[in-house]
Amino acid sequence: MLVEENMALARRFKEARVVKRDLDAVDEMLAPDFVNHNKLLPGQEPDREDFLRGIATFHAASSEGRLIIEDQVAGGEKVVTRFVVRSPHDRGELMGVAPTGRVLTNRGIVIHRVVEGKIAEEWGMGTIGGTLRKQRLEQEIRERERVEQELRVARSIQQAPLPKEVPQPEGWQVSPYYQPAREVGGDFYDFFELEEERVGVVVGDATGKGIPAALVAEATSNMLRALARALSSSPGEVVSRVNETLLARIPPNMFVTCFYAILDPKSGNLTYANAGHDLPYLHRYGDAEELRARGMPLGLMPGMSYEEKEIELDVGEASSSTATGW
Repeated sequence: MLVEENMALARRFKEARVVKRDLDAVDEMLAPDFVNHNKLLPGQEPDREDFLRGIATFHAASSEGRLIIEDQVAGGEKVVTRFVVRSPHDRGELMGVAPTGRVLTNRGIVIHRVVEGKIAEEWGMGTIGGTLRKQRLEQEIRERERVEQELRVARSIQQAPLPKEVPQPEGWQVSPYYQPAREVGGDFYDFFELEEERVGVVVGDATGKGIPAALVAEATSNMLRALARALSSSPGEVVSRVNETLLARIPPNMFVTCFYAILDPKSGNLTYANAGHDLPYLHRYGDAEELRARGMPLGLMPGMSYEEKEIELDVGEASSSTATGW
């Protein structure tokens, strides 16, 4: 009679957990000093409190399951149950796996030690752990594929506005080199022809990475090109106008640093303004001279003015900017 009662208790215990999902009934069938010998999750204790929390987590992640008791044997205080549980994983995350809507099948064997009509200990093993690990791997692969696709799109957006041809004024050499520090960033540069054979040069960097930074970089580059041609004589005014336009078009947590210069190839005159970008350098006879001009990054505050400076380049001298080069 005792063996049969223990086997019946083990069946009721599984039914309360899987079918009825009655934590109070499960708690009532546990001994006060219950010990869980199953494989524990990180931070999980083998006591009854964490055992019940683990069951509650499974209930929160899945809908009502179906239980099949395939076989049971008992001897002394122990009952061995071979079972199959099928539950739709459709409510929440389970062991790091987002809900898939699929039916999870757990084929397992559980051993219960029964003392005075209570479940005192449990040992178990099943297939659900392997199933979830496989699904987690599938989700990670899909996420990597999604990120890689996003990066491909961002790279195409980022590189689309970069100039396909580099101006080569007579007697001058213009040599761009572009190498993002990350897979995709907000760095950009541009060249464009202005009146009287002058050349506009832009080097900039939008904060952040990925598609948002690439989009902001493209928008800034397009604004600079359009305004530079309309206001071809003043880098400071161009940068100021771009700042006002950009304020209404980018998220409040983003901004753009930018160096804009106009080169007159005939005179060697370089007029420039800097909107918070890394300082460019003038390489003159083996020395490096910083090209300083005060100005806040674009898209931060309205009503900004930008200092305008002017230098004259001579034969053998060169000017360069960090982040991207020109």
